Amino acid sequence: MAREALADLIRHAATVAQTSGLLPKVALPEFSVEPPSRPEHGDYATNLAMRLARAARMAPNAIAQILVSSMPPNDMVATAEVAGAGFINITLKPEYLGHRIASIIEEAGHYGNNNQGGGRRIQVEFVSANPTERLHAASGRAASLGAALGNLLRASGWQVELEYYVNDAGSRLAAFGQSILARYLAARGHVGPETEVPKDGYHGTFIAEYAQTLAASVGERYELMPMADAVAELARNGAEHMVALHRADMEALGVHFDVWFREQALHDRNEVTAIVDELRNRGFVSERDGAVWFSSTALGDDRDNVLIRSNGTPGYMTSDIAYHRDKFVTRGFDQVIDIWGADHQGHVGRMKASMQAIGIDPDRLTIILHQLVVLRRGDEIVKLSKRTGNIIALSDVIEEVGKDACRFFFLARSSDSQMDFDLELATREAAENPVYYVQYSHARTASIMQLAEERGVAHLTVDGPPSYSHPAEIALVRALIRYPEVVADAATNLEPHRLTFLAQEVASLLNAFYRDCRVLP
Repeated sequence: MAREALADLIRHAATVAQTSGLLPKVALPEFSVEPPSRPEHGDYATNLAMRLARAARMAPNAIAQILVSSMPPNDMVATAEVAGAGFINITLKPEYLGHRIASIIEEAGHYGNNNQGGGRRIQVEFVSANPTERLHAASGRAASLGAALGNLLRASGWQVELEYYVNDAGSRLAAFGQSILARYLAARGHVGPETEVPKDGYHGTFIAEYAQTLAASVGERYELMPMADAVAELARNGAEHMVALHRADMEALGVHFDVWFREQALHDRNEVTAIVDELRNRGFVSERDGAVWFSSTALGDDRDNVLIRSNGTPGYMTSDIAYHRDKFVTRGFDQVIDIWGADHQGHVGRMKASMQAIGIDPDRLTIILHQLVVLRRGDEIVKLSKRTGNIIALSDVIEEVGKDACRFFFLARSSDSQMDFDLELATREAAENPVYYVQYSHARTASIMQLAEERGVAHLTVDGPPSYSHPAEIALVRALIRYPEVVADAATNLEPHRLTFLAQEVASLLNAFYRDCRVLP
């Protein structure tokens, strides 16, 4: 990468200056080499002089002058100029830009890849919605984020596994079964309390529609069953039906999981019971009020958390701890990334504490919180409601704007920023629609390739490094050679939105290049 090569040159210049006595022999601090905010200031700028000033007891500007004069002859740098309080602005040689374009062509689909991960194994778990309702827009944001992170991490040398955790056990599933039964009985003509959905149940129109279908297809089956058996079977079958819809939504969005992991599997293998025993053996369990508690306050959490309720059923966190133990211990992942909605923020600290309690380094677990999604049509907010029947399902959004627009818009901002998703803008064929603009630029490139082929002009070959002189050419090449750096930074910081930013920048520069520079004779 150009940035790393420049950093090495700058370190070499500092070493030369220290050896010759121009700079004191102090340890070099961490410093940045980044594109300047204004392109007229060059291709890159470094702040080493300012970072070194205190230790060297010299003015940053004087240090910068010494670094520039100590920089050895090289094939990269055309000019290195001191600016402001001590920045060094660096402009690359046109010949170097040509060499980089030759490398892009040679590396083709591998261009931008790196080996940060070194072959280590990492799991990314995301979406993982309860199988009790349709996926909504926020799930689309999580899905787009997780899939993009998976691609970034693979390009950065990690062995990646993408996972969807199916919460097919616990009290929410029982409430789901009770809700279906109430709607089913109403569809079969019953009246009275048995047709009322529990207050903590699911009131959406999907439940009523599903129950209507059941009433027509199975007849009186669930009227004849003991209620507990009917609730259990309806919960299981309803969850399987919902998981199938979740799979279909993910396929429609172009998101593919390597594993669909069932919570019930943890119970079937007695891993939920085993994790309570392990925590007890490690001294992190207390009992009071008839319940069993995880003593997470001993590890810095703000409160203890229930492991086994007073009625004997596991708390929701118990399965979560067992699940993460399975990830790290049973399956042996080196790192794990969980992507959660921002409403789970309070759960982050206790999940980290639980890893520490069972002897796993909490730093091996990274939890990304994504903010809410507000759907709009122009200035009008499209209301979201999970349980009132007015839910705007993810499948509706995909059908309206298409999977490419969905994923691009969901990745258009950092995950920790609330986002407005304008459905009207996402379908507009105009430059203000970033998806359309990027796709339009790609189509222009494809048209050049097609025309070249029709004219018998060889392309994607280089006889020696090309040279560039037109400002539109140079600006486009500058952006293209930054791509590996963007990939590396996006993977390191788990921020795939950096790619959408670069895509829009390249699209703009490509259109300027298309306008100003004739490609084919």
